Amino acid sequence: MKEEKPGIKLRFPIGKFEKPNEIETKNIQIWITDIGALPGRISLLVKNLKDTELNWVYRPGGWSIKQVVHHFADSHMNAIIRFKLALTEDKPTIKPYLQDRWATLADTEDSPIDDSLKILEGVHARLVRLLKSLNKDDLKREFIHPEYEKNFSIAENIGIYAWHCNHHLAHIKQAIEFKGKF
Repeated sequence: MKEEKPGIKLRFPIGKFEKPNEIETKNIQIWITDIGALPGRISLLVKNLKDTELNWVYRPGGWSIKQVVHHFADSHMNAIIRFKLALTEDKPTIKPYLQDRWATLADTEDSPIDDSLKILEGVHARLVRLLKSLNKDDLKREFIHPEYEKNFSIAENIGIYAWHCNHHLAHIKQAIEFKGKF
């Protein structure tokens, strides 16, 4: 399987998340803006796509546009729960999930993307409201991610989810640009 096109990074089109040495208020504000913009940005990209186009993949062996849209809903429902756990418990251990398997379940494979777009609107409205309410002490709170054997602060996790939004939006743009052909 060829992973890259010349000059194009198919798997990580915007690169991997790089945590700043010091997360500043400015970073948090930009990240929250990116998170808040996701539902509108994704809707603009996919609203006129036909069913056949929603099945275009962003790279060989990658997810289809449809799977990416449903993945956003799955992932960001988990995100708000992770933030809330970290805000209400002392360094909780979060539950990872098998994203690749979730992407093949009936509610992903056989459901219209409108269902997930509606979820994203609601989840992101609540998530942005929650994130904007956080103070400096809240941003330092952590959860434990057993898959990575690492503690993540809420501040860092805001950055990770902003990156996640932009990362998968770039995947959708790739699939559309190359019409799923690699």
